Parts: sequence; structure tokens; C-alpha cells
Amino acid sequence: MTTDMSWMVRDIVDNVPRARHAVVLSADGLPRGATDGLTERDVKTISAAMSGMQSLSRATAHFAGTSPERQWNQTVIEFSHGWVFLIGAGQGAYLAAAAEPDVDLQQLSFRMNRLVARLGDNLTSPPRAGIKDPSQGADATPVSRRGSGGSGFVLKELDQIVAEVPGAQHALLLGSDGLPRGATSEIDKDLADTMSAAMTGIHAYSRAAAQFAGGPRDAEWQQTIIEYQHGWVFLIAAGDDDFLAAAAEHDCDIEEFTSRLCDVVPDLLGREARRGEGADHV
Repeated sequence: MTTDMSWMVRDIVDNVPRARHAVVLSADGLPRGATDGLTERDVKTISAAMSGMQSLSRATAHFAGTSPERQWNQTVIEFSHGWVFLIGAGQGAYLAAAAEPDVDLQQLSFRMNRLVARLGDNLTSPPRAGIKDPSQGADATPVSRRGSGGSGFVLKELDQIVAEVPGAQHALLLGSDGLPRGATSEIDKDLADTMSAAMTGIHAYSRAAAQFAGGPRDAEWQQTIIEYQHGWVFLIAAGDDDFLAAAAEHDCDIEEFTSRLCDVVPDLLGREARRGEGADHV
């Protein structure tokens, strides 16, 4: 029989001002406990979404670099109305927390990690018989230096940013249909297609967490940040339902990198729209 851990996670909302909710879940998406204020349906929805999120987060670690230590640390989702944090909580278990926009992010992260460390094996969740933990063995071919233009076309503006920001690795522009619109020159077509599929899934799971963060189902999602031991992967809202995926080494100035990417995206999307209009008239 699975122990209800709701009493354990109350530590977060009781001790972090503006923290809203916390949920413990297994790797296969089963809720293990939740704070008050969430319906049973809410808890099941966020547990399923966060299970998928952690699996894809781990599977995209190779996008951030070729280091042999590609450990996933955390995933952070930002909305206009709040935040969602996801971290590991023992083998096969995960802890998700939601907070208001002006929460002290360091305090929230500290409390989450302290709770995991204090409870230790109590949060370990063995997988159900016959079901593989999706976080185990999630890997892919490392990104290598592949030459140029494989994604369909190279966006020189993205190449310039990657060249000028120390630690920047890759960038990939995705349309609202989840298909690649263009990328930096070191992303070939196979990698662009693989990352597009993964990032489309991450985007969907991010949007599914909107109500957990305290907003409506169609609330404005802004970005999802995945931190690994060796680097970062970002997924950023860009225009009307388009989004931009990017990767960087751990010591990269991520604020500068994402700011510069966001500055050039409107021009890239406008150029793509004009190209589409021209094709319609051919």
C-alpha cells in the first residue's frame, strides 16, 4: 500500500511565502501526496504532466553538450502568473511545487531540496511491476560538430548570437505546428527533427501546468528552463504560438543569451511570414 505523503509536502507552502502548492509523484505519473487546495483531478493532471516533463527533460540532455556527466537537476516553468519547479526526490520519485510570480525563488528551491534530503528514502518510489521508469536509460546520440545547414536552412542571426555569447551552444526556431523553421549551422536535419518533437512535448507539458501555477488553462506561458549538471536547455515563447529552443553550457550568461535571442525572433518570424506569403502567390 502506498503511503500518502501529503503531510510531508506541506512544509513547502507553510514555510515559503507565496508558495501555492506541492505534489509528490512517481516516475510513472502516480500521485503520492499533495498539499491542500487541489482537487483529485488537479493532482492527477499535474502528476501526469510532470512525469512526462521529467522524462523528456532527461532525454534532451545531449542537446546541452557532450559531457559524460549529463545529470538532470531541475526543470522550471515560468508563466505570467507564476512558477512551477520540478526536481528529483529519490529513485523513481519527483517533487513539483508551484508559486506566485514574486516568490523568493532561492528560498523555494532551498525548501524543496531540503525536504528531499530530510525525507530521503521515504520519497523513493519503486516502479510498478512491468513498467519501466521513463527516466532510466533516456539518452540519445550526443550533439557533435556536424557542419552547416542540415535543419533546412541556417538562420545567420542565431549563428551570430551563439558565436558572440560565451558558452552558447545551439538555437532552433519552431513554428506553432512544432516543425523547425530554422536553426544554427551546427544542427543537422535529424537533430532538428528530434529536438522539435521533444520540445513540442515539453511545451505541451508546460502548458498543462498552468492551472497548477494558479492561472487559467490558457494562461500565458513564457518559458521552460531545464538545468543539467553540464548545461542548460531553454524553451521560450516567441510570437503567436511559435517558440525557440536553445542550449548553453553551465557557465553561460543565460540572461544575455536568452535576451539576445528574444530580440531577433520578431524579425525572423516576420521574414518567415513574408516568405510564406510569397510562396502562396507563386
